[in-house]
Amino acid sequence: MEKTFVLVKPDGVQRGLIGEILSKLEKRGLKLVAAKFLQVPNDLAEKHYAVHKEKPFYEGLIRYITSAPVMAMVFQGPEAIHAVRQTMGLTDPLKAEPGTIRHDFALRISRNLTHASDSPDNAESEISLWFPSDEIVQWTKADEDWIIGDN
Repeated sequence: MEKTFVLVKPDGVQRGLIGEILSKLEKRGLKLVAAKFLQVPNDLAEKHYAVHKEKPFYEGLIRYITSAPVMAMVFQGPEAIHAVRQTMGLTDPLKAEPGTIRHDFALRISRNLTHASDSPDNAESEISLWFPSDEIVQWTKADEDWIIGDN
């Protein structure tokens, strides 16, 4: 079963949307296997955004992600990476499909509420950066077979 990393960014936390975002992902059928609410320290922010270090918007990303608490989560499910990104919608909320988190709750790329891993390699890297392995909970949901079972 695939795992992916999801972050409710400071704007989502400040606007009280953690529950809405978590609810949409759970209703989709994804299983929450790790979560923590934290103020992001600078060193974690720099590691998370290392791929953007040479870009002109890097410093702004660091200031933003450390400006207020975030909710970091790991979800599991079949094709979890694709399912989460589809549920989030396109990065630009004005181009996102109606019904997606970004379309329904955001207006600007700079305040698009969430981050989600975009590939299996990035998911693995981001999960290990934000969560020690002992914080990932292996469990079976009572309705799991009704959501992801085969006929």
